[in-house]
Amino acid sequence: MRRVDIPKADGGTRPLGIPTVADRIAQEVARRYLEPYLEPVFHTDSYGYRPGRSAIDAVRQARQRCWRYDWLLDIDVKGYFDSIDWELLLKAVRHHTNCVWVLLYIERWLKAAVQMEDGSVVPRTAGTPQGGVISPLLANLFLHYGFDAWMSRNYPHIPFERYADDAICHCKSAEEARALWSALQDRFAACKLVLHPEKTKIVYCKDANRRGDFPNQSFDFLGFTFRARKALGRGRRPFACFLPAASPKALTSISRTVRRWALHHRSDKSLQDLAAMYNPCIRGWINYYSHFYKTQLRPTLKRIDLYVTRWARRKFKRLRRKTKGHETGLIGYAE
Repeated sequence: MRRVDIPKADGGTRPLGIPTVADRIAQEVARRYLEPYLEPVFHTDSYGYRPGRSAIDAVRQARQRCWRYDWLLDIDVKGYFDSIDWELLLKAVRHHTNCVWVLLYIERWLKAAVQMEDGSVVPRTAGTPQGGVISPLLANLFLHYGFDAWMSRNYPHIPFERYADDAICHCKSAEEARALWSALQDRFAACKLVLHPEKTKIVYCKDANRRGDFPNQSFDFLGFTFRARKALGRGRRPFACFLPAASPKALTSISRTVRRWALHHRSDKSLQDLAAMYNPCIRGWINYYSHFYKTQLRPTLKRIDLYVTRWARRKFKRLRRKTKGHETGLIGYAE
């Protein structure tokens, strides 16, 4: 595989392992063979990389449960995709199939060396590389036995939502959350995984009906920040409700992307050209982040309107004397 590092929102990098075209095709064949056997087994609260399920489904379920449970344990596995133990993973695969060619190729893909950007070849000792077609299915299978099934056996009264290696467990008290944290550390150690010391935390879902105090009263999950927000109740009376909305990190990432587009310098393009180039991305942001508390997204999207206004003033002389953005008649076109 070829190693490619892509930037992360926190300033670090995420290593990807890019297979050859032939391997990508073969991995897709193996994935289509395995998925019908694994899908019926997977837990109903596992949402990542599964047909008919999405991140929005996980966020919606988490919102409902945050209203019913006062506390939660926000879980993150440190370097999950790079830490998966090969023998444990292959044992799980063998539990569901004895197909010789599937087992042979999966083992080869797991143990394939990585070619770095400088051309050097580096051997690997663990993990399933992000970037592989079959990696999400294998990662789900590993955590199904490492987390989902274990939770169902030992803590059936604690509901959770998991998307890949991000999971949140809803608890009735802080003591219950601390006990679960301690037990999960031992469980993940047995699976040769480590909980992220900074990203794993206990959160108090404080709102208008919950008293008391706690250092952590918000958390991020799949691009949304959950915290107390203003809502309107009966008679349109405002009150504090624990709700998700687009996270500050997500909004900052959108703003930086829009700034890199430099729309106001694309005077060689028509408005229809700009729409064809950028509307798919804008539409994706709107479709994803407007599911919950959509007003949080609007100020960031207004920046696109301002850039389109600047583009129009550069391109059309008759608009250069206009002082207000809405006078151009272009505001809102991109949205």
